Amino acid sequence: MNRKNFIAAMAAASGIGAFAGALPPGRDRFKISLAQWSVRNLHWGKEAGAEKLDPLDFAEYAQHACGIGGVEYVNSFYFGKEGNEAYFNELKKRAEGVGVESVLIMCDGCGRVGEAEEAKRIATVEKHKPWLAAAAQLGCHSIRVNAGSAGSFEEQQKLAADGLAKLADAAKPYGLNVIVENHGGLSSNGAWLAGVMKRVNRPTVGTLPDFGNFTINRKSGETYDRYQGMQELMPFAKGVSAKSHAFDAQGNETTKDYFRIMKIVADAGYRGYVGVEWEGGTPGATEGILLTKALIERAIAML
Repeated sequence: MNRKNFIAAMAAASGIGAFAGALPPGRDRFKISLAQWSVRNLHWGKEAGAEKLDPLDFAEYAQHACGIGGVEYVNSFYFGKEGNEAYFNELKKRAEGVGVESVLIMCDGCGRVGEAEEAKRIATVEKHKPWLAAAAQLGCHSIRVNAGSAGSFEEQQKLAADGLAKLADAAKPYGLNVIVENHGGLSSNGAWLAGVMKRVNRPTVGTLPDFGNFTINRKSGETYDRYQGMQELMPFAKGVSAKSHAFDAQGNETTKDYFRIMKIVADAGYRGYVGVEWEGGTPGATEGILLTKALIERAIAML
C-alpha cells in the first residue's frame, strides 16, 4: 500500500473525510493539534494490521486520518536528520501542502537542562541548537525541553532556571520560545516547576502543562495532584498537552477528568492549541486519537 492509499484507508476506517475539526461557536480561541508520540507505533511499524507511517507523512496523516490541523513533532523520529535542511524543507512542504500548521518540536535525548556542572548545561544547550534550527525552519513557535536536574528542591530550581535562561538566549535569534513539560522528577511537581518559571522570568520561557504527567517517582509511586499542578502551571503555558490512556464506553478518559482540566485551562485565559497525545495501547493510534479529540471538543463545548 502506498502513502496516499494508506492515509486514505485510515481516514475511511475512522469515518471522516477531510478536515472536520471546527470547534463550537464562541470556543474558537482553542485549536486542536496532534502530538507525534501518539503515532509512535505506526512510525515503528508495531501496530498490528497497520501500515508503517513515514515521519515525513505525519502532517498528512494528522489532517486526512484525524481531521487535525496542527502538529507537534517529536525529535526522536528525526534523529540523524539534524542539520539536513533539505529534509526539513520537505517536511514543511508536506505540512503546508495539506494546510497543517507546525506548532512545536518536543526535544528528548539532548541532556538535562539542570545539570549540576555548568559545562554540562552548556553542552545541553548545544545539543538543542539543531532542533532550534529545525523548529524555526518548520515555522514552529517553540521547542519543548526537559528540566531534569539533581540535588535538593531549591538547588534543582536554580540549576534548571540557569539552563533554561541559557537555552532562551540560544533560541532568541530564531524567534522561538523554550517551554517545559511536566515530565517526571521534580518537573512533575507543579509548585517546583512554577517556581522555576518565576526564577527564569523571561517572556520566551514557559510551560507545556501535560494532563497526565504528574508522577514524580515511578518506583516509589509518588505523584502530584494533577488538578493543582495544572492550576500552578497554566499561568506560564504556551501550549497544553491532553494526554490520554484509556476510555470508557461513554468516551470519557478513565484516569482524569478532562472537563475539570479544560475549565482550569480556560480559566487561566489560555488561547491556542490543545495537543492530543494518545499514550494508550488499545485501541490503535487512529481510534485513540479520535476518541481524545472528541473528548476535548466535548469539554470545550461545556465551557
